[in-house]
Amino acid sequence: MIEIAGLDHVVLRTSHMEEMLHFYCTVLGCPVERELSPGFGLVQLRAGSALIDLVAVDSELGRVGGGPPTAGGNNMDHFCLQIEPLAEESITRYLASCGIEAGPFERRYGAQGFGNSIYLRDPEGNVVELRNRVQG
Repeated sequence: MIEIAGLDHVVLRTSHMEEMLHFYCTVLGCPVERELSPGFGLVQLRAGSALIDLVAVDSELGRVGGGPPTAGGNNMDHFCLQIEPLAEESITRYLASCGIEAGPFERRYGAQGFGNSIYLRDPEGNVVELRNRVQG
């Protein structure tokens, strides 16, 4: 029987690598874990126990997936990152101070059951859900 322990990685194709690196590394605090040769086009970021892989669409790896993401044709609906518990107002203030627009906190169901989470968009238009990790 397969038992899922958590998010392993998410792969995002991008035509705006520097903006994506700023968003995920600087705003959300995901450090670069590995970067393959620039021509190959893969940068892997550590997001807690998971990875976020950024693939440049104009690279060797990126061309395999076709054209770049567009407003009407993103490669993914959204993904959710569990974050260490932090007051909702603190999260909202921090995102605003970084120039990031976010929706309201709403009660949603996720891997740890129901909880409040917030949606925001990265520079490529991908929807990112942030959810406080359940203590336990």
